[in-house]
Amino acid sequence: MIFFMVMPILIGGFGNWVLPLMLIAPEMAFPRLNALSFWFTLVALFMVYHSFFVGMGAGGSWTFYPPLNTEGLPELSTDTMILSLHTVGFGSLLGAINFMATVQNMRATSVTLDQMSMFVWTLYLTSLLLLLSVPVLGWGL
Repeated sequence: MIFFMVMPILIGGFGNWVLPLMLIAPEMAFPRLNALSFWFTLVALFMVYHSFFVGMGAGGSWTFYPPLNTEGLPELSTDTMILSLHTVGFGSLLGAINFMATVQNMRATSVTLDQMSMFVWTLYLTSLLLLLSVPVLGWGL
């Protein structure tokens, strides 16, 4: 729910639409990277749905709660779920890089850092936190 609904809609969709308007920028800094981030997220969503129908399904459910997943499953369902979480993490990293580059480089000369709205600061700091936390979460999987 968080990885495939809240983050892509609020940050990816709404942020991609509003951020250039608030910065008086013509577009995001890297439009192709932006599209690649979307496609990685979409592919990861289909991989999650696919993992429930491979073999006996993902043993830890969609939450990977540890007591349900300590024995390990010999089938590809758990591996597909882990690969999909890595894929959505990579897509989030690409989006975070794009947001940070847009805020730093694409804002109009009349918009200084202290004149940016709270939403722009929130997107910038969320992107920074994503850059710091997603590699650690991916390593933990």
